[in-house]
Amino acid sequence: MNDTQKGNRPSIRLKPKANARAIRHGAPWVYDNELVTDRRTKAIAPGTIARLEDAERAALGTVAVNPNSRIFARMLDRDPEAVIDKAWLAAKVELALAHRARLFPDPFYRLIHAEADGLPGVVIDRFGDTAVIQPNAAWADVLFDDLAAAVAEVTGMTTVVKNASGRARGLEGLDEETLVERGAVDGPVPVPMNGATYMADLLGGQKTGLFFDQRPNHAFAATLSNGARVLDVFSHVGGFSLAALANGATSALAVDGSQPALDLATQGAEATGVADRFDTRQGDAFDVLTALGEAGEVFDVVICDPPAFAPNKQALDAGLRAYERIARLAAPLVAPGGYLGLCSCSHAADLDSFRKSSVRGIGRGGRSAQLIHTGFAGPDHPQHPALAESGYLKALFFRLTA
Repeated sequence: MNDTQKGNRPSIRLKPKANARAIRHGAPWVYDNELVTDRRTKAIAPGTIARLEDAERAALGTVAVNPNSRIFARMLDRDPEAVIDKAWLAAKVELALAHRARLFPDPFYRLIHAEADGLPGVVIDRFGDTAVIQPNAAWADVLFDDLAAAVAEVTGMTTVVKNASGRARGLEGLDEETLVERGAVDGPVPVPMNGATYMADLLGGQKTGLFFDQRPNHAFAATLSNGARVLDVFSHVGGFSLAALANGATSALAVDGSQPALDLATQGAEATGVADRFDTRQGDAFDVLTALGEAGEVFDVVICDPPAFAPNKQALDAGLRAYERIARLAAPLVAPGGYLGLCSCSHAADLDSFRKSSVRGIGRGGRSAQLIHTGFAGPDHPQHPALAESGYLKALFFRLTA
């Protein structure tokens, strides 16, 4: 235990005009412009555990500090004397595990969803006996060994992968590397979900290897797909298409820019026993949608699940135009009475903005629609009530009536 855990931890203080009440009511972040910063506070090492005080020096709690990030402090514990060690981490993991164990019969899920599970900046996905940990905040990088040990002890998982890639770590000033910290990973991991088997590349795939957040939306789309011809655009490893085939679709075409992802989708189709009804097409999604439209192709169910077109406020306008364009190109491919699913994982694009862009695109594609369902991330991705960012995933399902 270092000196800052023994009571000699540094203190940081809110400016007089900062909203201390928001912190007391649950806001988990403190931005650099809300704090009194001087040479001493700016010299605090990233990942240091500190005491947060209001402008009158009343304690607000224990925080993790990173002077290199716009989010200068992340709230860890309302107790200003809390010791952030392996036991503290294990308690958080135990609480999170109890929730997931109620939800899922099989050990494949998002185990830790950052601030919502009390571990700010930390994402952990479980793949059977393997944990893929993304320490996206400096404090979690510093305490990674304790975090990995706590996860292994609480869950019994024998393999731990540190996935240190992605935009979030760059914003924290952290390096990027992916490596196996414990145990071994021997090729893609089969993941049972919604009646299908997905192949997750835990070392070289996108994010942690699979998008567990879309599980309920895959399931809803599958209910529309019995006897249907399905087009799955931005398919990654076949999220929507394999669930559709496992639930009675007559055919599915998966489109993605990544050939390795499509190869994993094909392996998943083989493992699911639906390879004879599954096909792939590698290419830019906009180009493929255009080409399918020019060829007069028609599908009963079309799903488009693109990457975040609006990852921040600066990209919002361009991102909304991209979502509109996707809808415009996809709508003409849907058979009369068929279904169109449009997804966004951009936290900067709220639900209303995304819906309006999607409806404009459908109209510009010459179609009329009913909005029949709005989906979000599954319950293993809880939202922090004070963070709009944690409600990032939206899925709109339309029935095209004309």
